[in-house]
Amino acid sequence: MISKPNRIAVILTSLLAMIALSLTGLISADPTVKKEVTFNKDVAPIFYKNCAECHRPNDIAPMSLMSYKDARPWARSIREKVAGREMPPWSPDPKYGEFLNDHRLAQKDVDTILAWVDQGAREGDPKELGTPPESVSTTGWQLGKPDAEFDIGKEFTVKPGNPDTIENFIVPTNFKEDKWVTSAEILPGNRKVVHHVIAFIQTPEMIAQFQKGEGRARAMMESKVFYREGTLTKVKADAPIIDDGCGDPSGGSAFQQPSTSEGGDAFGLLLAGYAPGKGVDIFPPGTAKKIPAGSMIVFQMHYSSYGGKFEGEQGDRTRLGLHFSSKPPERSLNTVGIQNHFFKILPGAANHEVTACYTFDGNVRLVSFMPHMHLRGKDMKYEALYPDGRRETLLWVPKFSFNWQAMYYLKKPVFLPKGAKVIITAHFDNSDKNKYNPDPQKAIRWGDPTYEEMMIGWMEYALDSGAGTDKVQPAATGQTSQKR
Repeated sequence: MISKPNRIAVILTSLLAMIALSLTGLISADPTVKKEVTFNKDVAPIFYKNCAECHRPNDIAPMSLMSYKDARPWARSIREKVAGREMPPWSPDPKYGEFLNDHRLAQKDVDTILAWVDQGAREGDPKELGTPPESVSTTGWQLGKPDAEFDIGKEFTVKPGNPDTIENFIVPTNFKEDKWVTSAEILPGNRKVVHHVIAFIQTPEMIAQFQKGEGRARAMMESKVFYREGTLTKVKADAPIIDDGCGDPSGGSAFQQPSTSEGGDAFGLLLAGYAPGKGVDIFPPGTAKKIPAGSMIVFQMHYSSYGGKFEGEQGDRTRLGLHFSSKPPERSLNTVGIQNHFFKILPGAANHEVTACYTFDGNVRLVSFMPHMHLRGKDMKYEALYPDGRRETLLWVPKFSFNWQAMYYLKKPVFLPKGAKVIITAHFDNSDKNKYNPDPQKAIRWGDPTYEEMMIGWMEYALDSGAGTDKVQPAATGQTSQKR
């Protein structure tokens, strides 16, 4: 007969064993995966499809997963991140919207990777190793040879410890006729120092406006709200404070927002972009972006040595590759950045709310979203307020990451009628609990540098003449070049 203390000990031991088994089950491979799992036959195809566009030599990830030799030392870390669903990264709340480039691993892929590690992370037969798709090649263009290629025109040098800088390189297209862009790819020359890139189109009309001292870019630079510090633009400390841009006639913007038919930004019509995690720009079939004859391309380059993770001078010569349609599309594609320039985040504020709004003056089909903030960015939500008063959440990113600024492509474009308003709501953490916060004692306003803040909800949309059948077809889900 077991004594009472011993019975208690046995019960506790059994409970602990059950808890341990339960916890193990949460992160263990499916027991039905009983076959021998090897890297070459089973795991490499998963990595090629879901991971290798970042986890390849000289890209943004800390290690390559392109070969067994590269991946094997990281097997335990891979297991932990995959089991916890931290990798591949996917930030949106799944309750809102369905997206083409949702690259969360299927459960069978998770089970395969976990089984591979649990079985000893074996390499397998080299003959069973497939060839990586062109979209994840270690060199060159993910989308193949472009129809037209441009670069910034010279080698730009960044030294360790140098402050952030925004450099604008203006490059003539020399196009004699209008071009319709169906996909675009920005290829950073040096990912150690290129934080993000925006390529703008400056039409001949915009160029003429700027030369005459007109246009939004000139108005922005001459505004009493902004000032220049070297190559960087910042909002003045004594500028008006408007955290709730939606409650102000400006919508939060310091300059007149573009019309729906025009789209664009202060520096031109947005053509393509690059940021860690974003991927290439593949526009939905039936849509394209127009580059009028005689236009210029502006490379807006954000160079940063923030973190100082390199030695010696670093050179960059970023490139842009464009693919064209042979005929005009069914619908043109535009981009708008909905932003608040007037917010002020007080020192120590852990959940500071900022809003910005934009009202469409025409019918549109929303195609994609891309939230943008800096190191204090916490979360961002996109909502549509329809003319009939209905309010709908389009996207919510509850855990924004400055180091993973993805673009989210809708599976089915969302129709917004004329008069619909898009509300962007963001929260910032300027407290000492934010481990990425450069200075929790500082009041923060809008500014180009990484250590200041931005609040922009980028959106791509197709113009729509009415509420009829949607002709904008989503891009094929098999296009791995959209996956990051």
